[in-house]
Amino acid sequence: MTKFDVIVIGAGTSGLMAAIAAAEHGSRVLLLEKNKRIGKKLLLTGGGRCNVTNNRSPEEIIAHIPGNGKFLYSAFSQYNNQDIIHFFESNGTALKEEDHGRMFPTTDRSQTIVETLHTKLKELAVTLYTEAPVKKILRKDNQIIGVALENQKIYAPCVILATGGKTYPSTGSTGDGYRFSEALGHSISPLYPTESPIRSEEPFIKKKTLQGISLRDVQLSVLNKKGKAIVSHQMDLLFTHFGISGPAALRCSSFVNQALSKNPGQAVQLSLDIFPETTEKQLIIDVTRRIQAEPEKQLKNTLRQFLPERLLEFLLEKNELGEQKGRQLSEQQLEMFIKSMKDFRITASGTFPLEKSFVTGGGISLKEIQPKTMESKLVQGLFFCGEVIDINGYTGGYNITAALVTGHNAGQHAAEMADYMSYVIDEY
Repeated sequence: MTKFDVIVIGAGTSGLMAAIAAAEHGSRVLLLEKNKRIGKKLLLTGGGRCNVTNNRSPEEIIAHIPGNGKFLYSAFSQYNNQDIIHFFESNGTALKEEDHGRMFPTTDRSQTIVETLHTKLKELAVTLYTEAPVKKILRKDNQIIGVALENQKIYAPCVILATGGKTYPSTGSTGDGYRFSEALGHSISPLYPTESPIRSEEPFIKKKTLQGISLRDVQLSVLNKKGKAIVSHQMDLLFTHFGISGPAALRCSSFVNQALSKNPGQAVQLSLDIFPETTEKQLIIDVTRRIQAEPEKQLKNTLRQFLPERLLEFLLEKNELGEQKGRQLSEQQLEMFIKSMKDFRITASGTFPLEKSFVTGGGISLKEIQPKTMESKLVQGLFFCGEVIDINGYTGGYNITAALVTGHNAGQHAAEMADYMSYVIDEY
């Protein structure tokens, strides 16, 4: 009979850290991965450079995890982003800080992070089975007793589920964890794409009028039915052939999906402020000054340096000012033109589907998980970590931080439970 103290299912970000933490706390650990290689999704993160965590305060990090980040306060009190930085640097992997607190390996290679974790597994004598898909989690009464693979059963009093969400299914994130959890009595909060490009059926999108235009430091807001902002993000934005992308769009996407789920069949209004740091009044003064300097010129020539050319022409046409000279512009027309830059409306019809998005929203209900230990409230010896649970954050190292923190806590507490569970499962 094959026995371990802790079995971890899934060798992604959270599973690797869970296996390491359990082994560091004295457990005999088995790590199971259905792919040929470990850390397959981790290799893709940060554009292949791996944004491994963020150097902001734990409070700021939790604020950047809009999908139930507050659940992580207890976890962060035990292990946080500074511990993650220390872990990698003490294991020979130097990190560097970039904009917005993002931390990367100095090699600029995600392979470096995966290799560091793999080396640590070997140091701690963690048993690793690759190409080993789990068929079922075994339990007796209300106690975990192990897992069933294709041709064998392996026993352990603690199992950690680290199977990921449903994004990037080619990496193995195909929703296995939800199936296992439901079979054990857990409920799954509805899944939805987050950190996803936003689709729009606007005529100017379909005609590709603005495709490829990139805007720096603009503010995108998701509006409710009364036209009030649900959320706003001031970041870069890119117009595409299907809608909008870039950091501002990605951060707003989960709110678009949530609004669509509350009002099926109704599109969601977005408001784009191209000059968030400048008031309408100041913009009127700036534009007026330019016009007064060259009153006989057409507006599209006078304001050429004001906006990207195609965007300027689009907004002028939208306000029926395409061929107008500066001196012909009325006060009301000027105000409408300025408003179209401060409140450029875009109708969102949805986002990319889960399999083409960065992060899965929804997952195993947090009401059924102990926030301190990551253990199931329903089944003894079952632990969860990473994207399989109902937590999601923005890009910028926040999701990986949540995965590593929950992974570490699940591993540590599973090891502690395995240590004090004195009985031996020997009748199976």
